[in-house]
This record gives sequence, structure tokens and C-alpha cells, in this order.
Amino acid sequence: MGQAQNPRRIDDNQAMAKARMMRVSPQKLNLVAQLIRGKKVEKALAELEFSRKRIAIDVKKVLESAIANAENNHDLDIDSLVVDQAFVGKNLVMKRWKARARGRVGRIQKPFSELTIIVKEVEEAV
Repeated sequence: MGQAQNPRRIDDNQAMAKARMMRVSPQKLNLVAQLIRGKKVEKALAELEFSRKRIAIDVKKVLESAIANAENNHDLDIDSLVVDQAFVGKNLVMKRWKARARGRVGRIQKPFSELTIIVKEVEEAV
């Protein structure tokens, strides 16, 4: 018997990759995600390669994973892939304390984020 297969959450011409527990604030990660939204994957990879942001290395890994998923799992043509969506979500926040003057405490928050990248195969108009 067994359970029926779950339907796909995305279209047939799309592939997804997700990274969780990225040690950066969602606001900073969103700045890098904005660089690649709507671009062809070759241009997006080049943009991330030469970005000066630290987290761009991890975003590039997630994009490469989405491209590999598209090619191997969904049989999509990697030359016609476009970054359809790149969105950022909040994850946990580590809370730390630092001693300050007169017996007070300084609160340090270390946020984590998660990134989801969806690539889409598009037909090029001639």
C-alpha cells in the first residue's frame, strides 16, 4: 500500500534549494538576495563571485545547489534558467550578554536566517 506521493509545491519548470541556519541577519542577507533576483543564473553566479559581502559565498552555494537540482532531479536545461525567487526568512536568535559599567548588562543578539532560491526554466524568444 503505502502513502500517496505529495504534490509538488512549485511548478514543473522550477527547482528549489534552501539553506537554513545561516549566521547573518535577515536584513543583510536580503541585500545579497536582491542582487540575483530575476537574473539569468550565469549573471547571478558572476555577481555573487565578485561581491564583497561575506555571506555571498554561502548564497552562491545555495544557487549552485538549485541549479544542480534543476539539472539532475527535474531535467531542466541549465542554459535557460533564471532566478525566479530568492527570499529570506528569520530563524533563531542567540542571546548573549556583555558586562557593562555600573553592574549593568549589554544585550548581544546573534541572528540566524534562512534563504530559499527558486530557479525557473524560461523559453527564450527569438
